[in-house]
Amino acid sequence: MNNNTYDFTNPYELARYVRESVKVTPVTLYIRGNINEDALCGYEYYGASGSYTVFTEASDAQALIEAERENITSYRIVQDRRNSAIPLIDMLPVNARIEPGAFIREGAIIENNAVIMMGAIINLGAVVGEETMIDMGAVLGARATIGKRCHIGAGAVIAGVLEPPSKTPVIIEDDVLVGANAVVLEGIRVGKGAVVAAGAVVTQDVAPYTVVAGSPAVVVKNVDDQTREKTEILDDLRK
Repeated sequence: MNNNTYDFTNPYELARYVRESVKVTPVTLYIRGNINEDALCGYEYYGASGSYTVFTEASDAQALIEAERENITSYRIVQDRRNSAIPLIDMLPVNARIEPGAFIREGAIIENNAVIMMGAIINLGAVVGEETMIDMGAVLGARATIGKRCHIGAGAVIAGVLEPPSKTPVIIEDDVLVGANAVVLEGIRVGKGAVVAAGAVVTQDVAPYTVVAGSPAVVVKNVDDQTREKTEILDDLRK
């Protein structure tokens, strides 16, 4: 599928992308026995002399097992998805630090020197700006847009706007800190340099250089030198 034919900023286009995607259930089949290697033609497999690792679709794995059942001593099928529409992003071209256990779907944009920590989930259409850190277990929904040099705290949720669709995505402007376990709801804009306190639930736009806290979040102060000291972004973590 050519991703360039879809506008990933549009929730209806994203839904069309999911609908038109070929749904796959990839598996890894480990198989032992006196297998007829002719039966493996057309499969991606590795091994020889009675022990093979086969990468294929679930239905094709079952077909191979049925065809070679009399020759199979033992087998194991390993899978991590079912009828999946969108693959994970190809990380090799991404100029960022991505730690193990992060899940980033194809269609997300990860800009230069961003940091994606363990367990973070980034949905299709989301954008992570330059030098922004997405901390452990944070979730960025579809089309969530995060600016440059932000920090999205551990366990925070930046809501997606794929279903139900919304006119605008969540937009986090540059130099924003979102504290651990905070939630920013659909359609909200958080202004440049703002701070969202840990555990806050943001239900309305946040003005630049303000600090909000609580559920629902309200302005508690303007960003001052004390706030900046507590929310300092460390360059060394982005090298």
